[in-house]
Amino acid sequence: MSRTTLLAALGLITATGATATVFGTAAAGAATPGCRVDYQISSQWNTGFGANVTVTNTGDPVSAWTLEWSYGGDQKVTQSWNTALTQSGAAVTAKNLSYNGTLATGASTSFGFNGSYSGTNAVPAVFTLNGVVCNGATTPPTTPPTTPPTTPPTTPPPGTRADNPYAGAKVYVNPEWSAKAAAEPGGTKVSHQPTGVWLDRIAAINGSATSMGLRAHLDEALRQKGNGELVVQLVIYNLPGRDCAALASNGELGPTEIDKYKSQYIDPIAAVLADPAYAGLRIVTTVEIDSLPNLVTNVSGRPTATANCDVMKANGNYIKGVGYALNKLGAIPNVYNYVDAGHHGWLGWDDNFGASAELFKTAATAEGSTVANVQGFIVNTANYSALKEDHFTINDSVNGVSVRQSKWVDWNRYTDELSYAQAMREKLVSIGFDSKIGMLIDTSRNGWGGAARPTGPGASTSVDTYVNGGRYDRRIHLGNWCNQSGAGLGERPQAAPAAGIDAYVWMKPPGESDGASKEIPNNEGKGFDRMCDPTYTGNARNGNSMSGALPNAPLSGQWFSAQFQELLKNAYPAL
Repeated sequence: MSRTTLLAALGLITATGATATVFGTAAAGAATPGCRVDYQISSQWNTGFGANVTVTNTGDPVSAWTLEWSYGGDQKVTQSWNTALTQSGAAVTAKNLSYNGTLATGASTSFGFNGSYSGTNAVPAVFTLNGVVCNGATTPPTTPPTTPPTTPPTTPPPGTRADNPYAGAKVYVNPEWSAKAAAEPGGTKVSHQPTGVWLDRIAAINGSATSMGLRAHLDEALRQKGNGELVVQLVIYNLPGRDCAALASNGELGPTEIDKYKSQYIDPIAAVLADPAYAGLRIVTTVEIDSLPNLVTNVSGRPTATANCDVMKANGNYIKGVGYALNKLGAIPNVYNYVDAGHHGWLGWDDNFGASAELFKTAATAEGSTVANVQGFIVNTANYSALKEDHFTINDSVNGVSVRQSKWVDWNRYTDELSYAQAMREKLVSIGFDSKIGMLIDTSRNGWGGAARPTGPGASTSVDTYVNGGRYDRRIHLGNWCNQSGAGLGERPQAAPAAGIDAYVWMKPPGESDGASKEIPNNEGKGFDRMCDPTYTGNARNGNSMSGALPNAPLSGQWFSAQFQELLKNAYPAL
């Protein structure tokens, strides 16, 4: 498979034909049209191909655009993104969407598509922009080799995905997080570690005067990449009615705003990621944490039901949103989608586990998506569940009483995230996901080191003393999730650490709050959840236990120095 860049020039062509600038003519008083088109075949195989098209406006500003061309062969467009694309016979029409129609002089926009063909896949010779016909020239594609190289490449050919994007790759270090970490006492011990970039609202895509936008992060990633491979980790997190059971992580979009989610959030993200400038990056997207599982565990018929989750189950917008995101992002060859799969303390029970796996498949096949758009799943995102409990297993018993009957395990099938992730992977493969899918485990806050870390099993007086005395996870209850006291940094990010696991990652940046300890007015839609209040005595989701949260926490996502210091102090492995 080869990548060929094919420059189609509209208008006056330079002597070499390798580059071109377009000048059009128009009636007096009309906007003067002009454009430059970069038509790039990003990947090609026996019967199909992918293409990226960049249109640069070299004429007067326009508020809408239509690009048209005709194929000389039997090419058929099968899927497109960042454009409204139609085909009638050989004629193709690509129109702008709501967010990319305005092009100032010198501005560019990009879109892409997949297609089928037989025989040859010649580049279109003539394009029109807004009805003005301009003839162009192209550079011929490089002829693909007819036989494979004798030495297999160490990285996949351009336009194909690696089985594990983390293998043999560096991972992007977010300079904004790194600077905050380095400014903390002791923070330079970890400020070089890679963390996730959270796109948790529409404004995060473009950034601001004080925060980097998506393009700024990707440009910095190209700088960090050098000549090797580099993974960029993005958190896609803005569903309508987001996280219906936890007020602290509610978002800006109301339950019914699915169209806004598509057109103003996912589509602009896809437009940036599809830019050919970023084709050399491995872009990992973790898709919509903490929402889909709520449709299993927190709806009517469950003691933990909430009215908001019933609304989201009834309107189907979680399913639609995840399916749409997977479809749009999965069409970009260097994007790797990992869907959130909760954690063992949420979905590890028999009545949650299988139902959640089936729900993930429903979402992965919604809105035109297929399971092929899913490269894996992520567990324990922004949570605290121990990676591996060494001092007891699910098969242990004390005085004839199973560990599953202890108050801590409470009939769960799993005791830690590694066993849960591996089991969930097997289940997902069994119901139709690709056998090559991998799992990510967020280890940013599940180290549980420090002086309280047990060195052996608990006393065998009872099953509860045995489990409680030996467990690393020191939370009061598995259901506690907000700014947990006693937590520590976990395993450092690393690729392929265990069977079926693509990587341990720090997707939740250590030091960023889970939620405010008290109500704080804000314009991000984030509510006050009592689970973040250290004085809260609990609810059905945490066995009516104390919340275990640290005091004086800011809004979710904001820097929380006390939490960062807690994580440093209790890191395991120790720093």
